[in-house]
Amino acid sequence: MARQSSRLESKKVNSELLTLTYGALVSQMLRDFENLEEVNKQLERIGYNMGVRLIEDFLSRTNSGRCLDMRETADKIQQAFKMYLNVQPTISNWAAATDEFSLIFDVNPLTEFVELPADVSNLRYSGILCGCIRGALEMVQLEVQCQFVQDQLKGDASTEIRVKFIRRLQDATPAGVLIITSFVDVHLLISRSVLLCLTLLANTYAAIIAQI
Repeated sequence: MARQSSRLESKKVNSELLTLTYGALVSQMLRDFENLEEVNKQLERIGYNMGVRLIEDFLSRTNSGRCLDMRETADKIQQAFKMYLNVQPTISNWAAATDEFSLIFDVNPLTEFVELPADVSNLRYSGILCGCIRGALEMVQLEVQCQFVQDQLKGDASTEIRVKFIRRLQDATPAGVLIITSFVDVHLLISRSVLLCLTLLANTYAAIIAQI
C-alpha cells in the first residue's frame, strides 16, 4: 500500500515538474521572440525535434514493428502519450477513408495551472505536441498534418488534435541532430520518461537560441 502511494506521489511530482518546466519555457520564448506566430513556429519546431528523437526510445521500449495502417498508427500514438505523459487520449472522429482521426484529451498535462492572458489568445500553447507527433511519424516514413481544432485553454470542453495522413515517405531526413545530455542533479527524482522529455526540451531550445 505504501509502495503504491509512493508511485502515485512520484507521478504527481513528475507531472507537475513537466508542466511547470514547460510553462517556464513558453514564458521565456514569449520574451525572446517578437510575435506570437514566431513563438508558435518555434514550439512546433521544438516538438518536431523531440519526436525525431523520442521515436527511437519508444520503438526500443515497446518492440513495435511497422504499422500497416492509420488505425495501428493511432493506437501507437495513444500508447506513446500514456508512456511519456501519463495521459491516454481517446481516438475518435475517423474520416471515411480512415486517413484522418482525432485525439481527444479530457486533461492536457501541459496546461495544468495555465491561463492564457487576452493579449496572447492566439498562442498555440501546446503546439509542441503536434510537432512531436509529426517528427516521430516522419522517422517511420509517414508524413502527416497535425493541428489543434479544440483547446481547453481557449474555452473548449476538451482538447482535440486532428491528425491527417499526407503520404508515405521513402526516406526520412529530419533537419538537425541534437546531442542529448542528462540532468545529473535530478535523475533520482524524475522518471526516465519525463527526464528524457525535459532534456530534449532544454537541448532543442538551446539550439534554437544559439542560431539567433
